[in-house]
Amino acid sequence: MERIYLDHAATSPMHPRVIERMSEAMGTLFGNPSSIHSFGREARHQLDEARQAISSSIGAKANELIFTSGGTEAANMAIFGAVEANSGNGRHIITTSIEHHAVLNACKKLEKNGFEVTYLPVDETGRISVSDVEQALKDDTILVTIMYANNEVGTIQPIEEIGQLLSGHQALFHTDAVQAYGLLRLDVKKAGVDMLSVSAHKVNGPKGIGFLFAKEGVKLSPRLYGGEQERKRRAGTENLVSIAGFMEAVRIMRVDMSDKAEEYLRLKTLFIETLNEESVSFQLNGSLAHSMPHIVNLSFPGTNVEAMLVNLDLAGIAASSGSACTAGSIEPSHVLVAMFGKDSERTVSSIRFSLGLGTTEESILKAAHETAKIVKRLRK
Repeated sequence: MERIYLDHAATSPMHPRVIERMSEAMGTLFGNPSSIHSFGREARHQLDEARQAISSSIGAKANELIFTSGGTEAANMAIFGAVEANSGNGRHIITTSIEHHAVLNACKKLEKNGFEVTYLPVDETGRISVSDVEQALKDDTILVTIMYANNEVGTIQPIEEIGQLLSGHQALFHTDAVQAYGLLRLDVKKAGVDMLSVSAHKVNGPKGIGFLFAKEGVKLSPRLYGGEQERKRRAGTENLVSIAGFMEAVRIMRVDMSDKAEEYLRLKTLFIETLNEESVSFQLNGSLAHSMPHIVNLSFPGTNVEAMLVNLDLAGIAASSGSACTAGSIEPSHVLVAMFGKDSERTVSSIRFSLGLGTTEESILKAAHETAKIVKRLRK
């Protein structure tokens, strides 16, 4: 049976060139970048080259990039690091109700520690209002953390407008760009962000590596203590093999980013059109106008999410009920609850399909036809 992978928003397969580069690095780059001998210097050169290549992909300086173990650590470092370093200026934080759990759970922890957190609501497309951010701002707000694009429904937030709003305020602005990086052209200066977090495994790179952009001058308390790596901001010998793979993934990503985004949008539209041709009743969760090109989240009234996922898997189709971090949970998606309310049927009948490397027109058509069959069968 042919298997069709439509869960790229959870994780993406590594590009063959990334695997090749990492295999090469395993055999040649075993030196410690902190060592002064030739093996260490070779490793340091690779580290510096990767930092320059990856930082330039978001319009940042090389010294503004901190390599981390992934998006969760990057977001945690931004939130806890910024709050701890700047708590003397206030104890108020602003975020949204649809953030990834790496952000939400960090904010909940800070609430337990006596900080005040405002969770902004979203409309039915999953988009926040800039005016809500403005109204929530206080003199003692020290951090605003709002995701660039949602991982469950794909909605893109008005980050640049929020950046402009915050330009005269003391609050630091962090954005979780894990889902946006690789398909949207990000420019940290244009966006007006102070911090931005990314994970490599969403852009056909390896798991276990990511970065935090921290604007020059931003004060961050380290989360790890030890050596002086990453300019004393993140102790620990650098994961050089994964960093080499990450650099290769970024180089590939930058060459065909626009073409990929255009193709995924075409295939996403084809998927929706095919379901319509099959006379399947469904509702789009999110917005086509402000949405990532590779994510489509659909509610199929009269179905159950667990039954849908099991049947899709039996048909060889890998999809998701939302965030991979809550896989197996019977709790409804917090994103859909925020968009439609906890009593909405959409919270228990929605499936996320996400496209990426290896997704073809043939596979999208087959997935759409199989999905239509499953929905009709389950409704009987």
